[in-house]
Amino acid sequence: MNKTATQINQMASNPLAHARALTLPSRESMLQRAPSAKHFWDSNSQLLSAAWKAWEDQEEAPSITLGTYLLDVKLRAAVEQAWQDPTQEIAVKELWEEVSPDVYLAQFFDPQRLAELRHYLNAVAEAGIPIRPPYGIALNRHGTMLDPRSKGYLAAPAFQHFYRELMNQYMRPIARLLFPQIVGYDSQTFGFSIQYQTGMDTSLQPHTDASAATLNINLNLPGEHFTGSEVDFYDRQKGTANRLTFKPGTAMLHLGSVPHAAQPITSGTRSNMVLWLYGERMQTPLTGPQTDPLEAHQRWTIPTVELDQFAPF
Repeated sequence: MNKTATQINQMASNPLAHARALTLPSRESMLQRAPSAKHFWDSNSQLLSAAWKAWEDQEEAPSITLGTYLLDVKLRAAVEQAWQDPTQEIAVKELWEEVSPDVYLAQFFDPQRLAELRHYLNAVAEAGIPIRPPYGIALNRHGTMLDPRSKGYLAAPAFQHFYRELMNQYMRPIARLLFPQIVGYDSQTFGFSIQYQTGMDTSLQPHTDASAATLNINLNLPGEHFTGSEVDFYDRQKGTANRLTFKPGTAMLHLGSVPHAAQPITSGTRSNMVLWLYGERMQTPLTGPQTDPLEAHQRWTIPTVELDQFAPF
């Protein structure tokens, strides 16, 4: 049904209230990616963006300034140094341990600061504004699309500023440093949050990602324990799997082409933020020998191409 001019004016004057009054598509329609679910997110896109801005402007959002101070102090210092002098980028590389072929592990967030980020994300979940969970991965109130290319994403301006910092200042140059073959396939971004809960969407079957590189960051707090939910990364040469476990604030950075699977969670919850890089129109590099076409100062740059509208899901 077409909206009247009066209805449009009312939504513009109070987008937060109108967004909260919307009726979400059913769980089944979202899981099945039904046309009605797509229509809901498409038709309410502008309203939802305005509602998230109003959520901040009306001071309903937590009084937290999201920023890189949340990151591990060693990683933050090394990255800041590399942006000032790219020839010092080896200090960044030394913080990442290769724990399986083309899979690296490092402390990403400061575990003692994670409570601030989690408090913010919990407030997002309680805001009453419809937000789209990642299809086919987890469908609970803590699963959230993060990138503007995804309809129903977390459009709060403060979060989007933080998200862009993570992608541009950290993920892309680090991925270029560890995986030279992704250069040229790293201009586009994608992200979502996910929470594995006992008895719900608890595991992922073996798969590869539609990304050039994937950064999977654990958001569990110190003392927030879980069992199970390990991630298996498959070593194609040896024909074996390396089973890895997240600790609070740690991140695994890997090529999207590396097969991996999540084991069932048996107790507690595991909260993660997953970020992807890929090329225009979702292009990813072919597998092959690693070459490095860039000098150090070229890795520490931000692409100038526009973001396209292609999203994996």
